[in-house]
Amino acid sequence: MNKILNNSLSKFPEFTDFIIGRFLFVIGLRMMSTLIGWWIYEITGSLLSIGLIGIAEVLPTLGFSLFAGYIIDKSEKRKLLLKCVFVYGICVLLFLALPVLLLENPKSINIIIIAVYFIIFCMGCVKAFLAPTFNAIMPSIISKPIISKATTISTATWLFGSIAGHAVAGFSIAYMGVFASIVIIATLIFGSFFMLLLILPRPASLQIVDNTPKWSHIKQGIQFVYKDTVMLSSISLDLFTVFFGGIVSIIPAVAKDILKVDIVGFAWLNLASDLGSGIMLLILMFVPLRTKQGMKLFLTIAVFGCSIIVFSYSQSLIISFIALFISGLANSVNSVIRGTIMQIKTPDNMRGRVMGINSLFTNSSNELGRVESSLAAYYMGIMPSILFGGTMTLLFVLITYVKTPELRKLEY
Repeated sequence: MNKILNNSLSKFPEFTDFIIGRFLFVIGLRMMSTLIGWWIYEITGSLLSIGLIGIAEVLPTLGFSLFAGYIIDKSEKRKLLLKCVFVYGICVLLFLALPVLLLENPKSINIIIIAVYFIIFCMGCVKAFLAPTFNAIMPSIISKPIISKATTISTATWLFGSIAGHAVAGFSIAYMGVFASIVIIATLIFGSFFMLLLILPRPASLQIVDNTPKWSHIKQGIQFVYKDTVMLSSISLDLFTVFFGGIVSIIPAVAKDILKVDIVGFAWLNLASDLGSGIMLLILMFVPLRTKQGMKLFLTIAVFGCSIIVFSYSQSLIISFIALFISGLANSVNSVIRGTIMQIKTPDNMRGRVMGINSLFTNSSNELGRVESSLAAYYMGIMPSILFGGTMTLLFVLITYVKTPELRKLEY
C-alpha cells in the first residue's frame, strides 16, 4: 500500500490521514460487532438475541439514512465526520460498565441485555450519518483521475480493518476478556478521531439559497439513483446478496453448536472471509480491473453464493474456513466494482444524498441480513438456513443478470 500511496496519491497527504483514521475506526467498529455478538450469545445462548441486535441497528438506518444524505450535502463534512466518530466513541465507553455489572450481580442479566440493545440503537443512529460521510468526503480529498485507485485503497482499508477487527476481537476476548477488549476498542475509536482532525475543513456541496423543502432535495437524490440503471442494479445486488448470503451473525452458533470449537476456532472462522478479501484487494492494488467489470461483478457474486452453499454442508473447521475464505476473495472484487460505480457516477453536489441512499441499502442489508440469518437459523436450523441463503443469492444474481444488460456490459 505504501508504494501506491507514494505514487500519484503522494500529492494528497490528507488522503493518508483519512485512510489511517478510517482504518483505526473500522478495526474498532468490527471489534465491537464481534464482541457484542459473541457476548450476547454467550450469556443468553439464544440466536434470537443476536437477531435483535440487528433490529436495534437497522431501525436507525432505515429512519435516518435519507435525511443523513441531505445533512451531509449541506454540512461541512469534516466537522460532521468528527462529531459522529466522537459520539460513537462515547457509546463504546458506555459498554464498559456492563461486564462489571454482570460480574458483580449475575441476576441483572435482563437489565444488561436491555442496556446493550439501547446502546446499539444509539450507535445505529450515529452510523446512519457516519458511513455515508466517510464515502462522501473522500472525493474532495483526492482528484477525479485517480478516484478508482483511491476507491480500491479505501475499500481495502475497510476490509483490512475488518480483518484486524474480527481477529483481534476473537483473540482479545479469549485471552484478555470482554472489559479489556472494550478498552482497546475505545482507544482505537478516539485514535481515529485524532487522525481525522488532521484533515482540513471541507465546504458544503449543497448551497441552500431558497426555501425549498428538505424533502425536495432528498427526492432529487432518490430520482438520480432510480434513473441510473447501472447504479440501482449494483446497489440492489449488494442488498440481496448480503441479506441472504450474509452469515456473520450466526458464525458464533456454527462455531459452538455445529463445529464444536472454542473461542479460538471461532476467531479463525471470523477471520476467514476478511482474510480472503484482504489478499484479493492486495492483488487488485497492483493488478486493477481494467475490462468487463460488469461481468466480473456477476461472476464474483455467483462464486460468493456457491461458497456459502459449500459452507452450509461443512462439518469441518478447515473446510468451513476455506469456504469462507473463498467468499471473501469473491466479495472483495465486487465491493471494489460497486464502490467505483458509486464514486464515478455521482456528481459532487449530490454525493451526500446518493451515499445516504447507498448506505440505506448496504447498512440495512447488513443488519437485516443479521436478522434474516438469525431468524432463519432459529426456525429452519443453522445449516439449512445457510443453504437457503446461498441458494437465494444465486437466484437473485441470475435474475439481475437477465434483467440488466447495461450492468452486464459495464466497463469503466
